[in-house]
Amino acid sequence: MTEAYIYDAVRTPRGRGRRDGALHAVTPVRLAATPLAALAQRNPIDTAAIDDVVFGCVEPVGEQSCDIARIAALVAGYDIAAPGTQVNRFCASGLEACNIAAGQIMAGQSDLVVGGGVESMSRVPMMSSGGMWATDPQVAALTHFVPQGISADLLATLHGYSRRDLDAYAAQSHRRAAAAQAAGAFDRSLVPVRDVGGRVVLTTDEGVRPDTTVESLASLKPAFADQGEKLGFDAVAIARYPEVLRVEHLHHAGNSSAIVDGAAAVLFGTRAAGARFGLTPRARVRAFASVGTEPTIMLTGPSFAVEKALRRAGMDARDVDLFEVSVVGYGMNPKAVVTHIKALCSDGGLPSIDALRDLLTEAGLLRAQADALLSGGFKALRPTDLPQTAADEIREIMEDFEINPQNNEALSMRLERWFARHFETHDARLHHRLGAHPH
Repeated sequence: MTEAYIYDAVRTPRGRGRRDGALHAVTPVRLAATPLAALAQRNPIDTAAIDDVVFGCVEPVGEQSCDIARIAALVAGYDIAAPGTQVNRFCASGLEACNIAAGQIMAGQSDLVVGGGVESMSRVPMMSSGGMWATDPQVAALTHFVPQGISADLLATLHGYSRRDLDAYAAQSHRRAAAAQAAGAFDRSLVPVRDVGGRVVLTTDEGVRPDTTVESLASLKPAFADQGEKLGFDAVAIARYPEVLRVEHLHHAGNSSAIVDGAAAVLFGTRAAGARFGLTPRARVRAFASVGTEPTIMLTGPSFAVEKALRRAGMDARDVDLFEVSVVGYGMNPKAVVTHIKALCSDGGLPSIDALRDLLTEAGLLRAQADALLSGGFKALRPTDLPQTAADEIREIMEDFEINPQNNEALSMRLERWFARHFETHDARLHHRLGAHPH
Protein backbone atom coordinates (compact mmCIF):
# COMPACT_ATOMS: atom_id res chain seq x y z
CA MET A 1 0.00 0.00 0.00
CA THR A 2 1.26 3.47 -0.89
CA GLU A 3 1.87 5.71 2.13
CA ALA A 4 0.03 9.03 2.34
CA TYR A 5 1.70 12.05 3.92
CA ILE A 6 0.38 15.41 5.08
CA TYR A 7 2.54 18.24 3.76
CA ASP A 8 0.58 21.30 4.87
CA ALA A 9 -2.70 22.30 6.51
CA VAL A 10 -4.31 25.74 6.57
CA ARG A 11 -7.62 27.23 7.59
CA THR A 12 -9.44 30.52 7.71
CA PRO A 13 -10.31 32.06 11.05
CA ARG A 14 -13.81 31.09 12.18
CA GLY A 15 -16.29 33.95 11.89
CA ARG A 16 -19.56 34.11 13.78
CA GLY A 17 -22.18 32.43 11.60
CA ARG A 18 -24.59 35.34 11.76
CA ARG A 19 -25.42 38.35 9.65
CA ASP A 20 -23.25 40.51 11.89
CA GLY A 21 -20.33 38.06 11.68
CA ALA A 22 -17.09 39.23 10.07
CA LEU A 23 -17.33 36.68 7.23
CA HIS A 24 -21.00 37.09 6.34
CA ALA A 25 -20.15 39.31 3.35
CA VAL A 26 -17.71 36.70 1.99
CA THR A 27 -19.35 34.24 -0.38
CA PRO A 28 -18.82 30.51 0.28
CA VAL A 29 -16.78 30.03 -2.89
CA ARG A 30 -14.38 32.84 -1.96
CA LEU A 31 -14.20 31.41 1.55
CA ALA A 32 -13.28 27.99 0.14
CA ALA A 33 -10.79 29.51 -2.30
CA THR A 34 -8.87 31.22 0.53
CA PRO A 35 -7.14 28.15 2.03
CA LEU A 36 -6.74 26.60 -1.42
CA ALA A 37 -4.84 29.67 -2.63
CA ALA A 38 -2.76 29.65 0.56
CA LEU A 39 -1.65 26.05 -0.02
CA ALA A 40 -0.45 26.94 -3.53
CA GLN A 41 1.31 30.08 -2.29
CA ARG A 42 3.02 28.42 0.69
CA ASN A 43 4.22 25.32 -1.16
CA PRO A 44 6.24 25.20 -4.42
CA ILE A 45 3.77 22.94 -6.20
CA ASP A 46 2.41 22.93 -9.72
CA THR A 47 -1.37 22.88 -9.29
CA ALA A 48 -1.65 21.02 -12.60
CA ALA A 49 -0.16 18.06 -10.69
CA ILE A 50 -3.03 18.00 -8.18
CA ASP A 51 -5.08 14.89 -8.91
CA ASP A 52 -8.18 16.00 -6.99
CA VAL A 53 -9.62 18.59 -4.65
CA VAL A 54 -12.12 16.98 -2.26
CA PHE A 55 -14.20 19.31 -0.09
CA GLY A 56 -16.83 18.53 2.52
CA CYS A 57 -19.96 20.68 2.68
CA VAL A 58 -23.02 19.86 4.77
CA GLU A 59 -25.43 22.18 2.96
CA PRO A 60 -24.52 21.96 -0.75
CA VAL A 61 -27.39 24.17 -1.90
CA GLY A 62 -27.70 27.74 -3.10
CA GLU A 63 -24.34 29.48 -2.99
CA GLN A 64 -22.68 26.25 -1.84
CA SER A 65 -24.06 24.06 -4.62
CA CYS A 66 -22.76 23.16 -8.08
CA ASP A 67 -19.60 21.34 -6.86
CA ILE A 68 -18.04 24.07 -4.75
CA ALA A 69 -14.69 22.26 -4.63
CA ARG A 70 -14.13 22.50 -8.38
CA ILE A 71 -15.26 26.11 -8.65
CA ALA A 72 -13.26 27.21 -5.60
CA ALA A 73 -10.13 25.63 -7.08
CA LEU A 74 -10.60 27.68 -10.24
CA VAL A 75 -11.25 30.86 -8.24
CA ALA A 76 -8.08 30.14 -6.24
CA GLY A 77 -6.09 30.14 -9.46
CA TYR A 78 -5.48 26.40 -9.73
CA ASP A 79 -4.64 24.96 -13.12
CA ILE A 80 -7.70 24.00 -15.13
CA ALA A 81 -6.52 20.37 -15.01
CA ALA A 82 -7.10 20.14 -11.23
CA PRO A 83 -10.52 18.49 -10.71
CA GLY A 84 -12.76 18.84 -7.67
CA THR A 85 -15.64 17.09 -5.92
CA GLN A 86 -17.88 17.80 -2.95
CA VAL A 87 -18.95 15.27 -0.29
CA ASN A 88 -21.40 15.30 2.60
CA ARG A 89 -21.13 13.27 5.80
CA PHE A 90 -22.94 15.75 8.02
CA CYS A 91 -20.64 17.26 10.67
CA ALA A 92 -17.76 14.99 9.63
CA SER A 93 -17.84 16.17 6.01
CA GLY A 94 -14.48 17.93 6.05
CA LEU A 95 -12.83 15.02 7.84
CA GLU A 96 -14.40 12.58 5.37
CA ALA A 97 -13.02 14.67 2.50
CA CYS A 98 -9.55 14.30 4.03
CA ASN A 99 -10.06 10.55 4.46
CA ILE A 100 -11.02 10.28 0.78
CA ALA A 101 -7.99 12.35 -0.22
CA ALA A 102 -5.64 10.15 1.80
CA GLY A 103 -7.41 7.03 0.58
CA GLN A 104 -6.86 7.95 -3.07
CA ILE A 105 -3.14 8.16 -2.40
CA MET A 106 -3.00 4.98 -0.30
CA ALA A 107 -4.83 3.12 -3.08
CA GLY A 108 -2.16 4.21 -5.55
CA GLN A 109 -4.59 6.20 -7.67
CA SER A 110 -3.33 9.72 -6.91
CA ASP A 111 -0.07 11.47 -6.05
CA LEU A 112 -1.23 14.88 -4.77
CA VAL A 113 -4.72 15.53 -3.38
CA VAL A 114 -6.20 18.41 -1.40
CA GLY A 115 -8.82 17.56 1.21
CA GLY A 116 -10.84 20.08 3.21
CA GLY A 117 -14.18 21.70 3.68
CA VAL A 118 -16.23 24.87 3.75
CA GLU A 119 -19.39 26.08 5.42
CA SER A 120 -20.90 29.55 5.42
CA MET A 121 -23.55 29.08 8.06
CA SER A 122 -24.49 32.74 8.03
CA ARG A 123 -25.39 32.61 4.33
CA VAL A 124 -26.55 28.99 3.99
CA PRO A 125 -28.09 28.07 7.37
CA MET A 126 -28.45 24.58 8.79
CA MET A 127 -31.25 22.50 7.25
CA SER A 128 -31.24 24.60 4.07
CA SER A 129 -31.07 21.40 2.04
CA GLY A 130 -34.12 19.92 3.76
CA GLY A 131 -34.00 16.15 3.52
CA MET A 132 -36.25 13.35 4.64
CA TRP A 133 -35.30 13.49 8.31
CA ALA A 134 -36.46 17.09 8.45
CA THR A 135 -39.46 16.79 6.14
CA ASP A 136 -40.77 13.20 6.24
CA PRO A 137 -42.36 12.26 9.61
CA GLN A 138 -42.59 8.58 8.63
CA VAL A 139 -38.84 8.35 8.02
CA ALA A 140 -38.05 10.30 11.20
CA ALA A 141 -40.28 7.98 13.26
CA LEU A 142 -38.94 4.80 11.66
CA THR A 143 -35.32 5.74 12.39
CA HIS A 144 -35.93 7.34 15.81
CA PHE A 145 -34.45 10.62 14.59
CA VAL A 146 -34.02 13.58 16.93
CA PRO A 147 -32.03 16.80 16.37
CA GLN A 148 -28.46 16.87 17.66
CA GLY A 149 -29.32 19.21 20.51
CA ILE A 150 -31.76 16.64 21.87
CA SER A 151 -29.07 13.96 21.50
CA ALA A 152 -26.65 16.09 23.51
CA ASP A 153 -29.20 16.66 26.25
CA LEU A 154 -30.02 12.95 26.27
CA LEU A 155 -26.35 12.03 26.65
CA ALA A 156 -25.92 14.49 29.51
CA THR A 157 -28.99 13.05 31.20
CA LEU A 158 -27.83 9.43 30.76
CA HIS A 159 -24.37 10.16 32.16
CA GLY A 160 -25.45 12.46 35.00
CA TYR A 161 -23.87 15.73 33.90
CA SER A 162 -25.29 18.87 35.48
CA ARG A 163 -25.84 22.26 33.89
CA ARG A 164 -22.97 23.59 35.98
CA ASP A 165 -20.68 20.80 34.74
CA LEU A 166 -21.35 21.76 31.13
CA ASP A 167 -21.07 25.49 31.76
CA ALA A 168 -17.80 25.06 33.65
CA TYR A 169 -16.32 23.07 30.78
CA ALA A 170 -17.52 25.64 28.25
CA ALA A 171 -15.99 28.53 30.21
CA GLN A 172 -12.73 26.60 30.53
CA SER A 173 -12.79 25.90 26.80
CA HIS A 174 -12.95 29.61 26.01
CA ARG A 175 -10.02 30.28 28.37
CA ARG A 176 -8.03 27.51 26.72
CA ALA A 177 -8.73 28.87 23.25
CA ALA A 178 -7.77 32.40 24.29
CA ALA A 179 -4.54 31.16 25.85
CA ALA A 180 -3.72 29.19 22.70
CA GLN A 181 -4.35 32.27 20.58
CA ALA A 182 -2.08 34.36 22.79
CA ALA A 183 0.64 31.70 22.64
CA GLY A 184 0.49 31.64 18.84
CA ALA A 185 -0.59 28.00 18.69
CA PHE A 186 -2.70 28.62 15.56
CA ASP A 187 -0.42 31.08 13.76
CA ARG A 188 1.12 28.56 11.39
CA SER A 189 -2.20 27.31 10.07
CA LEU A 190 -4.32 30.49 9.99
CA VAL A 191 -4.66 32.50 6.77
CA PRO A 192 -6.49 35.85 6.73
CA VAL A 193 -9.72 36.30 4.81
CA ARG A 194 -10.03 39.23 2.42
CA ASP A 195 -13.05 40.77 0.76
CA VAL A 196 -13.43 41.29 -3.00
CA GLY A 197 -11.46 44.54 -2.70
CA GLY A 198 -8.52 42.84 -1.03
CA ARG A 199 -9.22 44.29 2.43
CA VAL A 200 -8.52 41.93 5.33
CA VAL A 201 -11.79 41.22 7.16
CA LEU A 202 -10.71 38.57 9.69
CA THR A 203 -7.40 37.26 11.04
CA THR A 204 -8.36 35.44 14.27
CA ASP A 205 -11.21 33.24 15.43
CA GLU A 206 -14.18 35.44 16.20
CA GLY A 207 -16.04 33.14 18.58
CA VAL A 208 -13.50 32.98 21.39
CA ARG A 209 -14.80 34.73 24.52
CA PRO A 210 -12.17 34.56 27.28
CA ASP A 211 -14.37 36.53 29.68
CA THR A 212 -16.99 33.75 29.71
CA THR A 213 -17.77 32.50 33.21
CA VAL A 214 -20.07 29.92 34.75
CA GLU A 215 -22.05 32.81 36.18
CA SER A 216 -22.52 34.56 32.84
CA LEU A 217 -23.59 31.29 31.19
CA ALA A 218 -26.12 30.60 33.93
CA SER A 219 -28.42 33.31 32.57
CA LEU A 220 -28.89 31.59 29.19
CA LYS A 221 -32.02 29.56 28.54
CA PRO A 222 -31.80 25.95 27.30
CA ALA A 223 -31.81 25.95 23.51
CA PHE A 224 -33.58 22.67 22.82
CA ALA A 225 -36.35 22.45 25.40
CA ASP A 226 -39.07 23.59 23.01
CA GLN A 227 -37.94 21.16 20.32
CA GLY A 228 -38.00 18.35 22.80
CA GLU A 229 -41.21 19.10 24.62
CA LYS A 230 -43.43 20.77 22.03
CA LEU A 231 -42.31 18.91 18.90
CA GLY A 232 -42.25 15.48 20.54
CA PHE A 233 -38.53 14.70 20.27
CA ASP A 234 -38.22 14.09 24.01
CA ALA A 235 -40.83 11.34 23.66
CA VAL A 236 -38.81 9.75 20.84
CA ALA A 237 -35.67 9.80 22.98
CA ILE A 238 -37.42 8.35 26.03
CA ALA A 239 -39.05 5.61 23.93
CA ARG A 240 -35.61 4.65 22.62
CA TYR A 241 -33.96 4.93 26.05
CA PRO A 242 -36.69 4.06 28.59
CA GLU A 243 -34.21 4.22 31.48
CA VAL A 244 -34.51 8.00 31.10
CA LEU A 245 -37.70 9.25 32.73
CA ARG A 246 -37.13 12.83 31.62
CA VAL A 247 -34.64 14.50 29.26
CA GLU A 248 -32.86 17.28 31.13
CA HIS A 249 -32.33 20.18 28.75
CA LEU A 250 -28.93 21.55 29.70
CA HIS A 251 -27.36 22.79 26.48
CA HIS A 252 -27.66 26.36 25.25
CA ALA A 253 -25.90 28.78 22.93
CA GLY A 254 -23.05 29.28 25.40
CA ASN A 255 -22.04 25.66 25.96
CA SER A 256 -22.83 24.19 22.53
CA SER A 257 -20.58 24.11 19.49
CA ALA A 258 -20.58 27.48 17.78
CA ILE A 259 -22.36 28.42 14.56
CA VAL A 260 -19.48 29.67 12.39
CA ASP A 261 -18.30 30.45 8.87
CA GLY A 262 -14.97 29.03 7.73
CA ALA A 263 -12.94 26.81 5.42
CA ALA A 264 -9.84 24.62 5.61
CA ALA A 265 -7.56 22.66 3.27
CA VAL A 266 -4.94 19.94 3.74
CA LEU A 267 -2.30 18.91 1.20
CA PHE A 268 -1.80 15.14 0.98
CA GLY A 269 0.76 13.39 -1.18
CA THR A 270 3.05 10.45 -1.73
CA ARG A 271 6.65 10.53 -0.58
CA ALA A 272 7.75 10.76 -4.23
CA ALA A 273 5.42 13.69 -4.96
CA GLY A 274 6.74 15.53 -1.93
CA ALA A 275 10.33 14.97 -3.03
CA ARG A 276 9.48 16.14 -6.53
CA PHE A 277 8.35 19.53 -5.23
CA GLY A 278 10.80 19.80 -2.33
CA LEU A 279 8.15 19.35 0.39
CA THR A 280 8.78 18.12 3.92
CA PRO A 281 6.16 15.76 5.39
CA ARG A 282 4.48 16.90 8.61
CA ALA A 283 2.66 13.63 9.32
CA ARG A 284 1.86 10.22 7.87
CA VAL A 285 -1.67 8.82 7.65
CA ARG A 286 -1.77 5.41 9.32
CA ALA A 287 -5.48 4.62 9.09
CA PHE A 288 -8.95 6.12 9.09
CA ALA A 289 -12.41 4.76 9.81
CA SER A 290 -16.09 5.66 9.77
CA VAL A 291 -18.95 4.17 11.77
CA GLY A 292 -22.71 4.52 11.88
CA THR A 293 -24.34 5.09 15.25
CA GLU A 294 -27.86 4.84 16.59
CA PRO A 295 -29.62 8.01 15.27
CA THR A 296 -31.19 9.05 18.57
CA ILE A 297 -27.90 9.18 20.45
CA MET A 298 -25.62 9.77 17.40
CA LEU A 299 -22.91 11.83 19.18
CA THR A 300 -21.05 8.79 20.54
CA GLY A 301 -19.70 8.00 17.07
CA PRO A 302 -16.17 9.43 17.44
CA SER A 303 -15.15 6.96 20.17
CA PHE A 304 -16.20 3.95 18.10
CA ALA A 305 -14.51 5.37 15.00
CA VAL A 306 -11.28 5.85 17.00
CA GLU A 307 -11.39 2.24 18.17
CA LYS A 308 -12.00 1.01 14.62
CA ALA A 309 -9.15 3.11 13.21
CA LEU A 310 -6.78 1.89 15.92
CA ARG A 311 -7.63 -1.74 15.15
CA ARG A 312 -7.07 -1.11 11.46
CA ALA A 313 -3.67 0.42 12.22
CA GLY A 314 -2.71 -2.44 14.53
CA MET A 315 -2.55 -0.09 17.52
CA ASP A 316 -4.38 0.59 20.75
CA ALA A 317 -4.97 3.76 22.76
CA ARG A 318 -1.77 3.26 24.75
CA ASP A 319 0.26 3.73 21.57
CA VAL A 320 -1.15 7.22 20.99
CA ASP A 321 0.31 10.22 22.79
CA LEU A 322 -2.05 12.89 21.45
CA PHE A 323 -5.74 12.75 20.62
CA GLU A 324 -7.73 15.52 18.95
CA VAL A 325 -11.46 14.84 18.92
CA SER A 326 -13.59 17.41 17.12
CA VAL A 327 -14.29 20.26 19.55
CA VAL A 328 -12.98 18.41 22.59
CA GLY A 329 -9.36 19.55 22.22
CA TYR A 330 -5.95 18.07 22.87
CA GLY A 331 -4.74 15.60 25.47
CA MET A 332 -1.25 14.23 26.10
CA ASN A 333 -0.74 10.68 27.32
CA PRO A 334 0.69 11.15 30.84
CA LYS A 335 2.64 7.89 30.60
CA ALA A 336 4.52 9.27 27.60
CA VAL A 337 5.31 12.50 29.44
CA VAL A 338 6.64 10.67 32.48
CA THR A 339 8.67 8.28 30.33
CA HIS A 340 10.40 11.14 28.57
CA ILE A 341 10.99 13.15 31.75
CA LYS A 342 12.51 10.05 33.32
CA ALA A 343 14.86 9.62 30.37
CA LEU A 344 15.92 13.26 30.56
CA CYS A 345 16.64 12.98 34.29
CA SER A 346 18.29 9.55 34.15
CA ASP A 347 21.83 10.95 34.34
CA GLY A 348 21.04 12.99 37.43
CA GLY A 349 20.71 16.19 35.44
CA LEU A 350 17.66 18.34 34.90
CA PRO A 351 15.90 19.12 31.59
CA SER A 352 16.79 22.29 29.73
CA ILE A 353 14.23 24.28 27.77
CA ASP A 354 15.42 22.57 24.55
CA ALA A 355 15.04 19.17 26.14
CA LEU A 356 11.56 20.04 27.37
CA ARG A 357 10.60 21.20 23.88
CA ASP A 358 11.70 17.80 22.56
CA LEU A 359 9.80 16.12 25.39
CA LEU A 360 6.57 17.90 24.53
CA THR A 361 6.99 17.15 20.84
CA GLU A 362 7.70 13.45 21.41
CA ALA A 363 4.88 13.21 23.93
CA GLY A 364 2.34 14.22 21.37
CA LEU A 365 2.44 17.90 20.47
CA LEU A 366 3.41 19.01 17.01
CA ARG A 367 6.67 20.96 16.99
CA ALA A 368 4.88 24.27 16.35
CA GLN A 369 2.53 23.64 19.27
CA ALA A 370 5.43 22.80 21.58
CA ASP A 371 7.29 25.95 20.55
CA ALA A 372 4.19 28.08 21.06
CA LEU A 373 3.50 26.56 24.47
CA LEU A 374 7.08 27.04 25.63
CA SER A 375 7.41 30.61 24.35
CA GLY A 376 3.94 31.65 25.46
CA GLY A 377 3.65 29.90 28.79
CA PHE A 378 6.92 28.76 30.32
CA LYS A 379 8.39 32.21 30.84
CA ALA A 380 9.78 31.40 34.29
CA LEU A 381 11.93 28.57 32.93
CA ARG A 382 15.63 29.29 32.81
CA PRO A 383 17.57 27.90 29.85
CA THR A 384 19.70 25.79 32.20
CA ASP A 385 18.41 23.72 35.10
CA LEU A 386 15.32 23.70 37.28
CA PRO A 387 15.48 23.99 41.08
CA GLN A 388 16.33 20.79 42.95
CA THR A 389 12.80 20.74 44.40
CA ALA A 390 11.40 20.32 40.87
CA ALA A 391 13.63 17.31 40.27
CA ASP A 392 12.66 15.76 43.59
CA GLU A 393 8.96 16.21 42.89
CA ILE A 394 9.08 14.75 39.39
CA ARG A 395 11.08 11.75 40.60
CA GLU A 396 8.45 11.15 43.31
CA ILE A 397 5.69 11.32 40.68
CA MET A 398 7.57 8.82 38.51
CA GLU A 399 8.05 6.42 41.43
CA ASP A 400 4.33 6.56 42.24
CA PHE A 401 3.49 5.95 38.60
CA GLU A 402 5.66 2.81 38.52
CA ILE A 403 3.79 1.49 41.58
CA ASN A 404 0.35 2.26 40.15
CA PRO A 405 0.70 2.73 36.35
CA GLN A 406 -3.05 2.57 35.69
CA ASN A 407 -3.95 5.66 37.70
CA ASN A 408 -3.66 8.04 34.76
CA GLU A 409 -6.15 10.59 36.08
CA ALA A 410 -4.32 11.18 39.35
CA LEU A 411 -1.00 11.18 37.54
CA SER A 412 -2.12 13.75 35.01
CA MET A 413 -3.38 16.07 37.75
CA ARG A 414 -0.04 15.87 39.56
CA LEU A 415 1.87 16.49 36.34
CA GLU A 416 -0.26 19.52 35.56
CA ARG A 417 0.35 20.94 39.03
CA TRP A 418 4.09 20.29 38.58
CA PHE A 419 4.15 22.17 35.28
CA ALA A 420 2.08 24.99 36.78
CA ARG A 421 4.35 25.46 39.81
CA HIS A 422 7.64 25.42 38.00
CA PHE A 423 6.77 26.99 34.65
CA GLU A 424 4.14 29.59 35.57
CA THR A 425 1.94 28.42 32.72
CA HIS A 426 -1.31 29.83 34.10
CA ASP A 427 -4.20 29.27 31.68
CA ALA A 428 -1.86 28.62 28.73
CA ARG A 429 -1.39 25.04 29.97
CA LEU A 430 -5.11 24.35 29.82
CA HIS A 431 -5.20 24.18 26.04
CA HIS A 432 -2.96 21.12 26.23
CA ARG A 433 -4.37 19.59 29.40
CA LEU A 434 -2.52 16.50 30.45
CA GLY A 435 -4.34 13.20 30.43
CA ALA A 436 -7.51 14.11 28.51
CA HIS A 437 -9.57 11.00 27.77
CA PRO A 438 -9.15 9.87 24.15
CA HIS A 439 -12.92 9.65 23.63
